[in-house]
Amino acid sequence: MTKKVTAEALESRRVLAIDIGGTNVKLLLNGEIEPRKFASSMDMAPTEFIEQVKQHTEDWDYNCISIGYPGLTGPNGPLSEPGNLGPGWVAFDFQAAFAMPVKIMNDAAMQALGSYEGGRMLFLGFGTGLGSTLICHSTVISLELGNIRWNDKATSGEMLGRKALKKLGRKKWRKIAWSFINSAIKSFNADYIVVGGGNAKLLGMLPPGVRRGHNQTAFRGGFRLFGVEDMPSTSHETLEHDKNWRLL
Repeated sequence: MTKKVTAEALESRRVLAIDIGGTNVKLLLNGEIEPRKFASSMDMAPTEFIEQVKQHTEDWDYNCISIGYPGLTGPNGPLSEPGNLGPGWVAFDFQAAFAMPVKIMNDAAMQALGSYEGGRMLFLGFGTGLGSTLICHSTVISLELGNIRWNDKATSGEMLGRKALKKLGRKKWRKIAWSFINSAIKSFNADYIVVGGGNAKLLGMLPPGVRRGHNQTAFRGGFRLFGVEDMPSTSHETLEHDKNWRLL
């Protein structure tokens, strides 16, 4: 039985949404307009991350936190150490460190959740690597499509990541990206595909059924994790505030 969330309870939720990227960590509090950020690094450990978050949000009043994490996650947080941060993230007690409820999900999944407009949606994130998430009727399924072999020398993630873009050039990289997108549409029988990440803008004109997610979708996904719909939706449908998102 789904527990109903009252309007009063929703109004009392002040969610700090955090998107951990390879270059920057971005933060936004629901009700605020302008995100804040600080530099990420290959040696950033959880303790430094928490110290920086508190420092950059000391004038914001929040009582729960959602984190988009660049790696595998489970019900209790990170399941693997990130490739672009320092060590110590697995088994770290974020709730105790922040002294408030904390929900952590894969960063691509959080962006996907913020882009979702109902039905069956596939999200592909083109950034440092390849992020991927499927949402089917409010069930969020984190994928690792970057592990699929592209050929005998490289995975799809290696062919579509930032290093490949620099090595291959924009034209060749875009051709590979569109080949992958077209295969994904057929493979997942998606109602629509959302492309995000810093390199999504390089894909050019998008065909029907494929659209770009904007740079605020990760924050909206973080708010939605706590049942808060504090940003305008691009959909004609209304997603309920107390949606019981099921994470797989």
